[in-house]
Amino acid sequence: MQENTKKFFLAANSCRGFTSEFLQNCTEDYKTYIIKGGPGTGKSSFMKKVAAYAESKGETVIYCPCSSDPDSLDGIILKNKKIIFIDGTAPHTVDPVYPAVCQEILNFGEFWDSNKLKNKDEIIKITNRNKALHKTASRYIIAAGEMLYDNFKTAVACCDFKKCKAFAEKLCKNIFNKTNHPPKETVRFLGGITPKGFVAFPKTIDQNLIIISDEHFAASSYILSIVQNSAITNGYEIITLKNPFFPELIDHIIIPELDLGVVSENRFISFESDQRRIHARRFYDNGLVHQSKNRIKFNKRLSTELLESAYFTLSEAKKVHDELESYYINAMNFEKLNEFTDMFCKKHF
Repeated sequence: MQENTKKFFLAANSCRGFTSEFLQNCTEDYKTYIIKGGPGTGKSSFMKKVAAYAESKGETVIYCPCSSDPDSLDGIILKNKKIIFIDGTAPHTVDPVYPAVCQEILNFGEFWDSNKLKNKDEIIKITNRNKALHKTASRYIIAAGEMLYDNFKTAVACCDFKKCKAFAEKLCKNIFNKTNHPPKETVRFLGGITPKGFVAFPKTIDQNLIIISDEHFAASSYILSIVQNSAITNGYEIITLKNPFFPELIDHIIIPELDLGVVSENRFISFESDQRRIHARRFYDNGLVHQSKNRIKFNKRLSTELLESAYFTLSEAKKVHDELESYYINAMNFEKLNEFTDMFCKKHF
């Protein structure tokens, strides 16, 4: 991967439960290859090899890491060729909507020898252990979400939404012109809860930035919802980046045609930029915020502890998943898979 590689998550271990935008990214104007196969069958390795081959041919590749293992891939997007490869297995199961026409299945189960998978009871045991750990991590995340959302509701009560609206409408008036293009929206995540902690990819947004610094989410998300609606109304193509804790909220909007990103930053993500920065405290009644400071501080501390427990549990789940992968790896014919990968790359590039 190159230093300036663009990365997005297509799913999130959110406070609302596991949330996937896989299917939303498989649009009709892209050819999508849905990869099926068990753990350790080479899905991520295949995508990494395809991506490297495509980049060697001058293709622009967007990488989509796995939220359960950021070193692994859930997908890649080839922008110029309009091809997407995704891992279509649980928990983000994807099946073709328009088979053969827009989506095709690559079955990596063809490359394993099921006769070598003789440890049925152990595989079932490890699989169930992995599921149990993910459920435990999810409970920690949902509990942390209660604290984070309480702070969000407190911020909502302190926010001057009329002032937010006036600012957002003025901003949109300066940004957008009416076009005759059909609007298009793609939804992804720029950060996520992972076994490595909270991981984010702020360098992915390399456009000019308008940055809203907002520790409370309330003002920035409301402003970004107005930007989102205005962009779509005026016929722009946008990438909407949802909040990985609360996917109903918006964190960032990218408008490629304008080479512009309207983004928010908080304790989970920041942008190393000296570009225009709006401090959201102007949109809050800071006297009311101060009255709730002890409640906000308590919620923040408790949510941090719960998230740390979630990160640890996800890391334990990854260890169990690695153990599960070892059984399938031993049953795989990687020589045949590598031959398939080479033929696939030569055929498509």
